[in-house]
Amino acid sequence: MTQDKREGVVDARGEHIPSSELHARPSERMRILITNDDGIHSEGLEVCAEIGRALSDDVWVIAPEFDQSGVSHSLSLNDPLRLREVGERRFAVKGTPTDCVIMGARHVIKDRPPDLVLSGVNRGRNAGEDVIYSGTVAGAVEGTILGIPSVALSQSYKSRSGRPPHWETAIRFAPDIIRRVLTAGIPRDVLINVNFPDCSPAEVKGIAVTNQGRNRQDRLNIDARQDGRGNDYYWIAYVRMRGLPPPDGSDISALADNRIAVTPLRLDMTDEPFMTKLVELFD
Repeated sequence: MTQDKREGVVDARGEHIPSSELHARPSERMRILITNDDGIHSEGLEVCAEIGRALSDDVWVIAPEFDQSGVSHSLSLNDPLRLREVGERRFAVKGTPTDCVIMGARHVIKDRPPDLVLSGVNRGRNAGEDVIYSGTVAGAVEGTILGIPSVALSQSYKSRSGRPPHWETAIRFAPDIIRRVLTAGIPRDVLINVNFPDCSPAEVKGIAVTNQGRNRQDRLNIDARQDGRGNDYYWIAYVRMRGLPPPDGSDISALADNRIAVTPLRLDMTDEPFMTKLVELFD
């Protein structure tokens, strides 16, 4: 996103966005709300809090009591939310990431709502169709719905590698990326999805502004098992297979090339070209 001579910015598609459609720049002393989907005790949440403190000293952590990975943008409507204070400006919610953002903005810090929502840092990437399932991305989506500039952060990681994620990569690069994005201004109804590659900071080849890629969904499989009493149960499992070269310009391609993927995502999922055809069909 670049500056335009007119008031506003030019987005990745070359379209001018007037200032009236941009989130106002946060004040010098930003109030930051941090959440995640891995839970209040996850290591990635501590990493995200460290990133937040590099940007401001007014950081609030409001995260799920338990792991909520894969819950997408689910909202608790049939169960009460339990709020537990676990430290100074740090709360656990017995609910989803979406619940946490609403609880934070509308209750815990309603006296002065946050200027920025950071969701993550997720243990594993959220690229391609992962963004549909991701509770991490959902936290940023809810912030965007509430009119708050929001960024989702994920650290790519191979769970079978036997080594911990390169959290230092997110810590090293995230603050500068967030500052640049906020200075440019995020369009309303747009969130920023940032994925860090599975490598050390020294191995990062750069930053790529990308589109949302596509994963190989044939890697998903049902793992059928039996418990001690002979009753069937099932896991949704990932089958290990040789990956196909990802398309250029995608978040998946950037990560494969050890580049940080910065992807703007829109709340409006309308497919305008097909909508035009449908109008002609039913006219």
